[in-house]
Amino acid sequence: MNHHTTATAIIGAGFSGLAAGERLYASGHDFLVLEARNRVGGRTLTKHYHSDIKLELGGQWIGPTQDTMYELAQRYGVETFRTFNAGRNVLDLNQQIKTYQGLIPKVNVFSLLELELTLRKLERMAKQLDTAAPWAVSKAHQWDNLPFSEFLLRQTCTSAARKILWAGLETVYGCDLAELSLLHALFYIRAGTSLEVLLNIDGGAQQDRLKGGMQGLALCMAAPFQERILLGSPVQTIVRNGDAWHLYGEQQVVHAKHVVLALPPSMIAQIRFEPPLPQALAQKIQGIPMGRVAKLLAVYETPFWRQDGFSGQVVADEYAPFQTVFDVSSPEHRFGVLLAFCIGRKLELLFQLDKNQRRDVVLHHFNRYFGAKAYQPVLYEDHTWTDESWSQGCYAGVYTPGLWTSAGHVGFSALPYIYWAGTEASERWYGYIEGAVLSGYKAADAVLNAVNS
Repeated sequence: MNHHTTATAIIGAGFSGLAAGERLYASGHDFLVLEARNRVGGRTLTKHYHSDIKLELGGQWIGPTQDTMYELAQRYGVETFRTFNAGRNVLDLNQQIKTYQGLIPKVNVFSLLELELTLRKLERMAKQLDTAAPWAVSKAHQWDNLPFSEFLLRQTCTSAARKILWAGLETVYGCDLAELSLLHALFYIRAGTSLEVLLNIDGGAQQDRLKGGMQGLALCMAAPFQERILLGSPVQTIVRNGDAWHLYGEQQVVHAKHVVLALPPSMIAQIRFEPPLPQALAQKIQGIPMGRVAKLLAVYETPFWRQDGFSGQVVADEYAPFQTVFDVSSPEHRFGVLLAFCIGRKLELLFQLDKNQRRDVVLHHFNRYFGAKAYQPVLYEDHTWTDESWSQGCYAGVYTPGLWTSAGHVGFSALPYIYWAGTEASERWYGYIEGAVLSGYKAADAVLNAVNS
């Protein structure tokens, strides 16, 4: 058993843990980063294949108002490029294919009106929230005890409006809409600037990507203090003894005064604390399940759909095995890449099949949208973080109905010198890499303030 003593132990080498390490390293503070995986980057993963194909299996986009991510990219010399967003989009509704341009699919006037009114109402309601205290809004209990899906059902009468809202919003939240409360949906909108920003490509959260992949930025951040990162080092037990915390894993014990938990709630819940976490805090972190998202990717010799005037974007109803499709081709190579998001119940159904069967199902639908060339990818890949033991899902933890008002205010302040980071700990850009980085900086600043006070 290896023993290490440090001033601060950071658990997790995703973007929040790396941001905390970056800030502490710059200040000359002593720290170690413990990472269960054999890599850094957390819920980002850039995987390299033959022929120089690189696919983003995790978080990949940044957009306006995510200022910290753009600053990081500039600091480390990582170029950005725009997501392709030209041509006709596809609507797969009631097993019929229609095309349209712009953000909102062109359906009958009553459905369009319901879509417009519902989106505007969500924007107005979200503006009432303070992201530092969502439970304090006047209608907090009413909104928190209402599943988001139920709210949407009450707002819509037409089938087309409902199906389009479901596909788009499930892609935004990364879960079935019955799993989160209306209050959490509004908090997520407010934390992400606006619903318009969350939904859009140009001017929105899907506007830009990084050359070399998102995980490349994580490697850049980690490089200056790489020797302080212990990979393959999951923490199983955290014990308070005297004025120190003792972090036990299979092969090492780390003794530290300060601990940064740069982890999603589902991972914190798997760590045994001695003494146990306060009951309200334990109930809170156990009540925030991870979202359920799979990426389904088909790589082609060229982005052939562009020549036919298509954007590569699709919105699909319940008859398709996924909710949405995007063109995620990169200017770094000639290949064309289509990415479909398969979320919640659709994920559970599709992943009952083996990979070859999943490939056939996905390509069948791509053929419906873009023609016979869609049957001829040079590579098919799919990935779900629900199968990844150190994440158990993505994009982020989901506050279930009733949780914000019963336990949202509960934090780690009762535990001396423990700080929570991770995108789920952020009041800004919750669920996004920007939120993870901001929370890491905030936790590191809290450590330094405690040391200097």
